[in-house]
Amino acid sequence: MIDVKRAQQLISNFKNLKIAVVGDIILDKYLWGEVERISPEAPVPIVDVKRETVSLGGASNVANNIVSLEAKAYMIGVIGNDENGKTIEKLLQEKGIIPLLVKDKSRPTIEKTRVIAVSQQLLRIDRENRNPLNETVERRIIDQIKEIKDEVDGFIVSDYGKGVVNKNIMEYIKSLGKPVFVDPKPSNFYLYKDITIMTPNRKEAYESIKAEKNTPVEEVGKTIMKQLNLKQLLITLGADGMALFEEEKVIKIPAKARKVFDVTGAGDTVISVLALVKLSGGTWEESATIANYAAGYVVGEIGTATVDQETLIETIKGQKE
Repeated sequence: MIDVKRAQQLISNFKNLKIAVVGDIILDKYLWGEVERISPEAPVPIVDVKRETVSLGGASNVANNIVSLEAKAYMIGVIGNDENGKTIEKLLQEKGIIPLLVKDKSRPTIEKTRVIAVSQQLLRIDRENRNPLNETVERRIIDQIKEIKDEVDGFIVSDYGKGVVNKNIMEYIKSLGKPVFVDPKPSNFYLYKDITIMTPNRKEAYESIKAEKNTPVEEVGKTIMKQLNLKQLLITLGADGMALFEEEKVIKIPAKARKVFDVTGAGDTVISVLALVKLSGGTWEESATIANYAAGYVVGEIGTATVDQETLIETIKGQKE
C-alpha cells in the first residue's frame, strides 16, 4: 500500500526526468474483426477484418509509456530501411519521443501482427531477423548513446532477444555510472551483471537459472541476485502480483488488476513506472507498488496500452477504496 498523497508527489516529479531507452524496436499491428463462420478449407475461424491499427511495440512501447507519464524519452535502437521503419519514425514523432535510430538495410523492422476478434487474440504473425548486429550498426548505437549520456537520469534496457542488446552495448551502458533498469531475456542472462535492477516475469526468472517449476520463487530470486551481483530484483508473477527482492528482504506485492483482457506490453509498463518512481525519489517498495498499479490498469485494456498520470493516480485512489 502507498499513501495517495505520497504517490501524487512522486508522480508529479516525472516531468523533470529524462530516460534513455535502449533495445529492440517492434511495430505492433492489429487486425480487428469479427468471426461468424468456420473455414470450409480447414477447421479455423474466418476473420472478417473491419479495421487495422499500428502502435509502438517492444522497446518503443517502453518509451511510449515514459512520455505518456510526462517524462522525456530518448529511443535508441535499430529499424530497417523499409515502410515499417518509416511508420516507427512517424509514431515516435507523434508521441514526442526523441528518436536516435540506426537504420540497418540487412534486417527488416521487426513486426508483430495480431488478429483480434470478439476481444480475443486469435493469432500472432512475427516478421523479424534475430541475427547479431554487425560491427558498424553496433558502433553507431554506442555513438547514439554517447550523444545523450550526460543528459539522461537513467537507462532502461528493453531486451526482446532480437539482437540489439549485446555484450559491448551493455558493457558501455554500465560503464556510464547511471542507474540501469533491465527488462531481460534469459538468453542474455549474464549480460546483466552489476546492473541496478531487472524485472523478469516468472517464466524468464526460472529459465534464467534453469530452476525446476516447484522451486520457491524466493530461492530463485536470491540465486539470480547472487549470480548477477544485484542488490535489487523484481519478479513479476502475473495473477500473484510481484516479488521484490531488496538485499536480504523479500516483499510480496499483491496483483492489482480487476480485469485482465490482454497482458501485451504489461512488462513495458512495469519497468517504465518502476524507473520513473525510483528516479523521482521513491523507495524500491514504493516504486514496485506504483508500477503494480500501472500494470493492473494496462492489462485491462486490449492491445498495447499505456497509462497517463491522471489515470495512474485515479487507479491508486480507486484500488484503496
